[in-house]
Amino acid sequence: MATDARANDTAQGVPDTGNGPDAPMAHGASVRAQLPGCADDAPDLVECLLEDDRWQALGLEDIATTAALVLLADLGLGAQGYSLCVLGADDARISVLNADFRGKPQPTNVLSWPADDIAPPAPGQAPQPPEPGPPDDPAALGDIALAYDTCAREAADQGKSLHDHVTHLVVHGILHLLGYDHVDDADATLMEAIETRALARLGIADPY
Repeated sequence: MATDARANDTAQGVPDTGNGPDAPMAHGASVRAQLPGCADDAPDLVECLLEDDRWQALGLEDIATTAALVLLADLGLGAQGYSLCVLGADDARISVLNADFRGKPQPTNVLSWPADDIAPPAPGQAPQPPEPGPPDDPAALGDIALAYDTCAREAADQGKSLHDHVTHLVVHGILHLLGYDHVDDADATLMEAIETRALARLGIADPY
């Protein structure tokens, strides 16, 4: 599994406390190895590990599952045959992960660890869809981690509900797992269009 950690440092309309564009910072062991609740052979589409009780109160597992189902359907991918892990943590935990994998000892709203490097060869092109696995051994898309304190602060600053903001960040993080990025303008335009379309299907306004 690839270990490149990506953060939402440059997405318009979704400010975060990181600095600079996404960059791979670590190699050798997936963040999944640090998350005992996220088994590689998890049979469900979304496996959630909630390290902060505030995520349970928000309903992160339902948010993440709904966002994943809608996004995969929008991209023409079925929910069967894939799995991903979502960590709901606080700023302190995300700061440690951001330091370990990206060399940035500070919180950020969402981090993503794609299982495979499926980025397209040229800016503005869509990545090749990942191959699904069998029902009893779904293909792991990767892992994402969310910082509650940063997400809540951003939602308040932007006048959004925390539910809607976190839904957007989950969609954004999963798109990173699927090979999308926003460092290049053409890539950002494509990624933002998919986010906006998927969120509209969930009744959430264009975040950009």
